[in-house]
Amino acid sequence: MSRTDISVVICVYTEERWEDILAAVSSVRRQSHPALETLLVVDHNAMLLDRLDKQYQQAGSAVRVMANAGPPGLSAGRNTGIAAARGSVVAFLDDDAVAERDWLRHFAARYTDPRVMAVGGRTVPAWASGRRPSWFPAEFDWVVGCTYKGCPQGTVRVRNVFGGNASFRRTAFDVAGGFATGIGRDGDRHPLGCEETELCIRLTRADPDAVLLIDDRAVIHHKVPAPRERFAYFRARAYAEGLSKARVARSVGTDKGLESERRYTTRVLPAGAAAGLRDALFGHLGGVGRACAIVAGLVAAASGYLVGTVAALRHGPVSMEAELPALAEGGPGDSARPHPDVPRGDS
Repeated sequence: MSRTDISVVICVYTEERWEDILAAVSSVRRQSHPALETLLVVDHNAMLLDRLDKQYQQAGSAVRVMANAGPPGLSAGRNTGIAAARGSVVAFLDDDAVAERDWLRHFAARYTDPRVMAVGGRTVPAWASGRRPSWFPAEFDWVVGCTYKGCPQGTVRVRNVFGGNASFRRTAFDVAGGFATGIGRDGDRHPLGCEETELCIRLTRADPDAVLLIDDRAVIHHKVPAPRERFAYFRARAYAEGLSKARVARSVGTDKGLESERRYTTRVLPAGAAAGLRDALFGHLGGVGRACAIVAGLVAAASGYLVGTVAALRHGPVSMEAELPALAEGGPGDSARPHPDVPRGDS
């Protein structure tokens, strides 16, 4: 069995996360399945670029520091990393997350089947306050970049993986192009998302036999800072997700763009609200807060989707560039075709 070479891309943008960045890189360097390389892509921040370059310039370091070659934002940063990567698989880790020791090992195990094109994992919140706010519903953990209640468990086939804890076969980008730069997050200024959803849908359209998996044993722990534990951020992020979903639906069609969201809104959220009210009846007052937050989050996301849809009808869809920058030749890749026998889930 040949070894799967994995390049890990970590996109960074602010010195305020210096310790988090170092912790993320350290977690990659401790992997039981060693990464071929770690690529730190700095998003238009010359001071951070210079500081990281000095931090990792020692001889023999497997950490490469580079500047985002595209417009500001996470998507262009990821595309820069993809273009420079030498591995047959490219994995992505958030700059404020740490990976468990077997994270890459579980990814690599899935790529022994050449029919798999992408593998994602499970992201666990690390709350700044030390515990989940009593009102914060687990069904909305995607608001803070984590795996939410209602996601499929085990190893399952999904529509899309989640970008902060995901990997792609290098040849997937040859087939579908890179991340669309007109859709995703731009630092903390624009808390949009869904760029990985759009890419995954585009990938399976370009190659209908492509298989995308979630293996929930591939675990990372994602830091949730205090401001993101507040209801104001919760509501703003839910609204932004609605805007993003409108852009995705406009780009790929509502059938695929909202395929998983229909199940989420008609089954997962009602069940979560009912559970919250049931808890309240037994004296757990946080249940009322969770039920109310679920309703508020759904209304905010629906409002964002409506606004985004109307804006697209008036002004046309946002231009989304998905070409990779011509930085370097891609690393060794291999072909990928039909799908393995795994359960089907929604993501």
